[in-house]
Amino acid sequence: MKIAISGTSGYIARNLIVELKEAHHEVVAIKKSTLYNIDQLTELLTNTSVVINLAGAPILTRWTKTSKNEIFRSRIDTTQNIVKAINGIASDKRPSLFISASAVGIYSSNELHTEESTSFSNDFVGEIVKSWEKASEQLIPTVRKVIFRIGLILGKDAKTIQNLVPVFKMGLGGEIGSGKQPFPFIHISDVTKAIIWSIENEKSQGIYNLVAPENIDNKTFTKTLAKRLNRHSFFTIPAFALKILLGEASTLLLQSPQVFPERLLNEGFVFSFPDIISSIEEIIQ
Repeated sequence: MKIAISGTSGYIARNLIVELKEAHHEVVAIKKSTLYNIDQLTELLTNTSVVINLAGAPILTRWTKTSKNEIFRSRIDTTQNIVKAINGIASDKRPSLFISASAVGIYSSNELHTEESTSFSNDFVGEIVKSWEKASEQLIPTVRKVIFRIGLILGKDAKTIQNLVPVFKMGLGGEIGSGKQPFPFIHISDVTKAIIWSIENEKSQGIYNLVAPENIDNKTFTKTLAKRLNRHSFFTIPAFALKILLGEASTLLLQSPQVFPERLLNEGFVFSFPDIISSIEEIIQ
C-alpha cells in the first residue's frame, strides 16, 4: 500500500514510518514546501492509497503574533490544501482514506468528554483545533475520513519524558500547579497502533479520542514517574512561574480536559498501555 505522510519530522510520524515500512508499505513523505503548492501536492498524492496528515508547528512555546500565525497556518492551511489536492484527483487514482491528527485541546477543561461531547474550549488552542477539524469538512464524501483527537504522548523519546526524567533523577521533580488538573495521556505505541488499526479497519470513520482509558491527574503522573525512578517528588512548579516562562501558553500545562476513548473501546481497539503504570514501566526500563 502506498501511504503519504505529512509532518514526517515529528514524533508520531517517525515512529509510524518505521512500523509501516516493517509491514512492507511504501511511504511517501510530503515535504513542508509541497503542502503549500496545490499542483505539486496533487501530483504527489495521485495513486496513493492513504494520506496521513500529521503536520503542525510546535504549540508549547510562548505565543507571539508570529508563532500563533505559524501554529494556525501549519495546521489549517495545510489541511485545506491536502483536501483540495485529494478532491482534484481522478476517482480511480484518488486516495481512499484520509487520516488527520487533531487534539484533545478542543474540549473544555475539567469536564469528562467522549466523542459525543460538544462542550468545546473557546481559548486559543480550542479555536485552533476547531478550525483544524473544520478544514477537512470539504473532503469528497467517497474518501473515508478518520480524525484522532490525541492526548499528551508519552514514550522513551518523547520530549516530555526526555525533559522530565533528568529533573526527577536529581530529586527535583514534582507536580505542576495544583496537580489536580486532568492528565489525558497516550503511549506512542498506542498512537501508531491506532493509526494502523484505522487503515486496516475499513469500518472506522469519523472522530476518535486517542487517549489511554485511565483518567488520571498531573499529581498521579508525577508520583508514578518518581516512584519508578526511586525518587521523591516533593517539589511543585508554581503556576505563576509557568505564566512568566510561557505566558498564555502556560494554560496547556495548567488546564486540561478529562477525555475517554469511548469509540475506540466500543469498536474493539485494544490498548497495549491502557494505564499510567504500564506506560511508565515500558518507558523507564
